[in-house]
Amino acid sequence: MEIIEISGIRIQPAEVFERVFKDKPFPFLLESGIRHPEFGRYSIMGCEPFLRFKSKGRKIEIIENGRAHNLTGNPFNCLKDLFHRFKRSINSRFLPFTGGAVGYFAYDLGAHIEKLPDIAVDDINLPDCYLCFYKNVFLIDHIQNKCFIIGNKAGEISKSLNKNIKFKKYNIPSQKMTKKLGKSGRLNSNFTYSGYIKAINKAKYYISCGDIYQVNLSQRFMCQIETTPFEVYKRLRHINPAPFSAFLDYGDFSVVSSSPERFLRVRDGIVQTRPIKGTRPRGRTPSEDRRLAGELLKSEKDRAELVMIVDLERNDLGRVCEYGSVRVKELVALEKYPTVFHTVATVEGKLYRGKDIIDLLKATFPGGSITGAPKIRAMEIIEELEPTKRSIYTGAIGYISFEGNMDLNIVIRTFILKGNTAYFQAGGGIVADSQPEAEYQETLDKAKALIETATG
Repeated sequence: MEIIEISGIRIQPAEVFERVFKDKPFPFLLESGIRHPEFGRYSIMGCEPFLRFKSKGRKIEIIENGRAHNLTGNPFNCLKDLFHRFKRSINSRFLPFTGGAVGYFAYDLGAHIEKLPDIAVDDINLPDCYLCFYKNVFLIDHIQNKCFIIGNKAGEISKSLNKNIKFKKYNIPSQKMTKKLGKSGRLNSNFTYSGYIKAINKAKYYISCGDIYQVNLSQRFMCQIETTPFEVYKRLRHINPAPFSAFLDYGDFSVVSSSPERFLRVRDGIVQTRPIKGTRPRGRTPSEDRRLAGELLKSEKDRAELVMIVDLERNDLGRVCEYGSVRVKELVALEKYPTVFHTVATVEGKLYRGKDIIDLLKATFPGGSITGAPKIRAMEIIEELEPTKRSIYTGAIGYISFEGNMDLNIVIRTFILKGNTAYFQAGGGIVADSQPEAEYQETLDKAKALIETATG
């Protein structure tokens, strides 16, 4: 493996991706749209994987060097074998990703971990898991203004980059955005307004019966678009920059994500999760902005929701982390995004020796912030009350490196683009004192950037 380092450059990841990687087979871009040493430092891109892993239910397909192998079984167990096969020692440059798997784990993979009902309609019909394995990648360190070309084709990639980018030491100018992506501006939902209110009241009934403390309910929107998936990505990152953005192109469908929430990060055996609970819209004036931020921080309801999920995440991490190592690093932190405020917690732990990434995923997937508590009963209620399968929404997107590092987001603020149709979803945590009308409005607040992206 060769690593070529280029220092002292400021470049826009999306522009490099568009000029060098986008039109090649199975390109990916994991972009940090908000610069932060902890969760906004790196952007990574690549193309032309040497292996692809797809699963649907218990059917698994592995395409390696152009040859397809079909298997039947639990996809997590198959992935465990794959990662063991490609495992290598820690790289000497301390880079988070020097090759490995990039892609998504759909929410519905949870059925391989727990026995769950199968009620909702799978109308989008995408793979439950789609990971592409890459040996050659381009990584940007936004904090140190460095780029790294990594892999056995590093020299070839370097020539392509120099030809297309010239590596001038200033920002590449962004191209103009499409003003409107929607054909008619019309959105459809998988719920009527009254149907969503009814689902919230049913969830509150289950809470009153003692089945759960909270559950995340969501509604899915869809609309027609008339532009390319990458144009959708560029518009979304312009409207709603986020630390865990992603563009994944699988040919017959694409995934465009601008998520604010980290699901799991693993570095040198240290695990971190950052659940989000608590949302307010941004104000139209500075004084209204301050008022809404203060209201969120003072809200006992939102704090209680976050604390419940922190307890759930601590329990999940405790299954695979060393005794006494799981701790709450930060309980309630306010984070600002272009359209909303969120309150966020940070929980960390140290993996047991002998436990790996797949063990961690099986212990924690899907993230508790988008299920509810207790998790299994909350997932049963989600399957009952939401009319369509969540598919990729509230699953996870990111990378797993050959060295054992991992960084995955929670799939929120995300488009699934299939044909000319864009699907996107938004939800919120329902608790005993939830007001149904306010909860419905919260889904619109969370979807604001996506609605603006899709309809202009």
